[in-house]
Amino acid sequence: MTAIDAKTGREALANLPDETSYGQSPKPEHVYLPRSHLRATDPNTLLVTGMRGAGKTFWWSALQNSAVRQLVGQSARQSSLGAATEARTGFGIPPRDDYPSKDTLQALMSDGVDPRILWRTVQARQLAYNSHPLRQQDTWAERVRYVSDHIEPIEHLFRERDDEFNRQGVYCLILFDALDRCADDWQDMYRMIRGLLQTALDMRAYQRLRVKVFLRSDQVDETKIADFPDASKVLSSAVELSWPSHELYGLLWYYLANGTHGADFRKFFTADDWQSVEAGEQRVFSVPRSLISKGEYQREKFHVIAGPWMGRGPKRGFPYTWIPNHLADTEGRVSPRSFLAALKTAAENTADWHPDHEHALHYDSIKRGVQEASKIRVREIQEDYPWVHQLLSPLEGMVVPCKFDEIAKCWELDPLAEAVKQGEVKLPPRHIEQGSAGVREDLESLGVFFRMRDGRVNIPDVFRVGYGLGRRGGVRPVR
Repeated sequence: MTAIDAKTGREALANLPDETSYGQSPKPEHVYLPRSHLRATDPNTLLVTGMRGAGKTFWWSALQNSAVRQLVGQSARQSSLGAATEARTGFGIPPRDDYPSKDTLQALMSDGVDPRILWRTVQARQLAYNSHPLRQQDTWAERVRYVSDHIEPIEHLFRERDDEFNRQGVYCLILFDALDRCADDWQDMYRMIRGLLQTALDMRAYQRLRVKVFLRSDQVDETKIADFPDASKVLSSAVELSWPSHELYGLLWYYLANGTHGADFRKFFTADDWQSVEAGEQRVFSVPRSLISKGEYQREKFHVIAGPWMGRGPKRGFPYTWIPNHLADTEGRVSPRSFLAALKTAAENTADWHPDHEHALHYDSIKRGVQEASKIRVREIQEDYPWVHQLLSPLEGMVVPCKFDEIAKCWELDPLAEAVKQGEVKLPPRHIEQGSAGVREDLESLGVFFRMRDGRVNIPDVFRVGYGLGRRGGVRPVR
């Protein structure tokens, strides 16, 4: 089968998931395993990093599902993970009784509690039997005091549980995510992360107890979080969740091969025999590596779905490369969430406006999809750094690249600086005291601004479009 019916392809793409980060565990048919992610799921990987949307919360949630752990264990030949692996939560979103809230953490830190003791208390409570005295403490303040006052009994608890898991031949993972939600300023957040990484290193002394920490790339400042003995052992073993273009398309193939028209797509992709593995009560098809490693083959297959050009001729570009290029930040990184959102929107728009198109996706609808994905990335950065919106929204209507002076004239930094001083801005720009030049540096570190060789500022389409800036020959801004 060398083609896929346009309507079938359109329906399958329109059924792509709306969300790739889950408050609840994802379904096995949504668990794709790039090679870097296989390493990230290993119990002995203590630190996992990645950009917003790279999959940190996805894996924090997914690893709590025994069916997903079984899938990962079967897919990775040397993985120590399996359905029997124990998984507990130490921090994340949504809030749970398993760990203290941000306000509780802040109150305890204000009372002088060492963050390392805070996290050790969380871990001890996760490992304690129901009859253990620690479980009888009603508040986190009482639990922290108990751990501080009973150092040797807590150490005995850890050894006892480690021996138990070792006899069973399984690991016990305690998972930590969303550390940006544990504090409102950089200093407190760094202190919390530093203390947590200390406990992750402490756990390495045991055979089967492990802490796994998921951090955004911008949270990993070695000068702030790694100034303790042997911190290099944690940082050197870190795994970054990366999404090169061929893996983004591998993710798409995986969803299509396991979706409602999965049989049709597996025939369409041909290449190797598809292997299936058990994941709980269902079987999931894994994508043959040959479908991921052969870039030209991927390109040919995607162009059967999306058409060969981004217009009526090749001068407008080619969908296979055009989509990732227009969704990338200044570091060339694309989040799978925005990639899938662009394709899902493109399929829906094609069905509405170009239902008789010969391909599943129309090139104008692909552009609409990128506009929608841009809005998603804008919402994400607003959630993480509200001050970015305050700086970029006044730039609406400008055309980039442009001189930085033109941008600086649009900024009113004094109110922002005052709000930062009053503690009213969550995770504020770290170099605001250096004025507009310092804020420019912060935006560059976030992948929002790019400094060209001649000193002008450029903004990648994924942010430019969402904030209504223009670029000659580029995707039109969202209106």
